[in-house]
Amino acid sequence: MMMMAAAGNESPNRNSEDKTSSRRQNEVNKKLKYTSLAILVIQNASLILSIRYVRTLPGDHFYTTSAVVMAEVLKVITCLFIILIQKRGNVKSFVSLLYDSIVIQYWDTLKLAVPSLIYTLQNNLQYVAISNLPAATFQVTYQLKILTTALFSVLMLRKSLSRIQWISLVLLFAGVAIVQVEQESGKQKEAVTAANQNYFKGLLSVIISCLSSGFAGVYFEKILKGSSASVWMRNIQLGIFGTVLGLLGMWWNDGAAIAEKGFLFGYTPMVWGVIFNQAFGGLLVAVVVKYADNILKGFATSFSIIVSTITSVYLFGFHVDLVFTLGAGLVIGAVYMYSLPKANTSTSSTSTASSSKAGESELDAFLPKSVLVK
Repeated sequence: MMMMAAAGNESPNRNSEDKTSSRRQNEVNKKLKYTSLAILVIQNASLILSIRYVRTLPGDHFYTTSAVVMAEVLKVITCLFIILIQKRGNVKSFVSLLYDSIVIQYWDTLKLAVPSLIYTLQNNLQYVAISNLPAATFQVTYQLKILTTALFSVLMLRKSLSRIQWISLVLLFAGVAIVQVEQESGKQKEAVTAANQNYFKGLLSVIISCLSSGFAGVYFEKILKGSSASVWMRNIQLGIFGTVLGLLGMWWNDGAAIAEKGFLFGYTPMVWGVIFNQAFGGLLVAVVVKYADNILKGFATSFSIIVSTITSVYLFGFHVDLVFTLGAGLVIGAVYMYSLPKANTSTSSTSTASSSKAGESELDAFLPKSVLVK
């Protein structure tokens, strides 16, 4: 009898401990979720604003091609350091892993040459676009990458989109178009006050960047299905190609000038801040993105547009009128709508969606360069 009574007392205690533990875990998860949201918003907005700031300051400007190369080098070094830590400082095991992953599995490494080429082009185009477009306009227009990624996913991966997603893509395109019409009407006035800035050049750069982002992301997903390599190893492989291709682009575009003035010409503490943000921001997002579901990422992107717009008003004297507000509002709503989960009608479709979402989260972690998170 006494043993039964003791067992009976033990059961409520255990249930109470389980509930307390579960409550604590939920609180931790909630904190991680909101921390992830803050990091995603800050990273999304700060990089665009800081690039715009350093590119519009008077005086000598740094060479953007050298900044792209420097960011790739820093990213590779960081990933190498992380893998070395994972190997507990065992240099032999570390070198063996690198040799096996990069040299022995050379075909797997070569697959990354194409997306790396596109990402290098994309990085350079983003500098051109942000140098010639207001930060808020770039932030809104760059959301077209959602449209291009969706279309390439349908064409190349035979993915299906929900009705809500198709509607959101139409709203997204309409919102960007409204913003461009509004900016076009004020383009001449801005051109007079903004020396050495070309609105059409910036717009063309961001459109090509969106197309390349969509294709590269889908191509990347297609060729790496079933791959077991870690995020850090993938970033090393991408970074190796990115550094080589970036150096070629630097030599082609700015070779003579850099040979005369030096690789680090125009580098200020603020420029270094931009480079570190570009190099480590994507890696930081790769760490926190697993705590952020698609809805949270969509909300972070939407909120970062608002942050960029408000900051641009005070920092760059950006003028926000009713037309821009309407267009940006449509884009913000479309981004959030597109991130909403599909309605699943069966257990099998739920399983498929879960695995697809896991793959997309892993893919997001691989995209090292982008200013924005999907």
